Amino acid sequence: MGLIVEVENGDDNDAVLVPPPNFAMVEDCIFRSGFPTSSNLPFLQTLNLRSIIYLCPEPYPEENLEFLRSQNIRLFQFAIEGKTDISTPILKDSVMDALKVLIDVRNHPVLIHCKRGKHRTGCLVGCLRKLQNWCLSSVFEEYQRFAGAKSRTMDLTFIEMFDILSLSQCLYSIIYQYHGYGSKKRRLLYKDENLQKPRLTSF
Repeated sequence: MGLIVEVENGDDNDAVLVPPPNFAMVEDCIFRSGFPTSSNLPFLQTLNLRSIIYLCPEPYPEENLEFLRSQNIRLFQFAIEGKTDISTPILKDSVMDALKVLIDVRNHPVLIHCKRGKHRTGCLVGCLRKLQNWCLSSVFEEYQRFAGAKSRTMDLTFIEMFDILSLSQCLYSIIYQYHGYGSKKRRLLYKDENLQKPRLTSF
């Protein structure tokens, strides 16, 4: 899923903006991708991100951290190993915590990424789709579209077994609201703005 954007800079030269691998829009103001490299940072700047949800245990590269600081972008890190057993409680807890950050529109626009933008990112997006009441076949189709030949049965099982109802303690304070006349885009908004702020990964 390659995408290259050309932007005229006014000097008769075109600046080429290169998105990260596996980049796509999930919903309005929610994006997904593989790990951004230095060549992808100018493209990310055009998204006006407020937050990044990073799903790997490895430290964030200093060059990327400098970019986040310069753009006032918050980093939420959830240290999920690449091949975590789906029965491991820490996997469920990490995905649940990441979901709470993801559905808080105060963190939007937001980019979700892991290393390749396939498995960990696919699991989080799949759980979001369940929260949005997507049918399971459509959730699986989206996961497999990004995972390709690297699709993992254990990821699909995790998504299928993930208990969205366990978000109930968080959802009591969240309402659905439609924005714009005639718009069918559904957004999640907090009723209570005094809720505890989600944790941030310090630089």
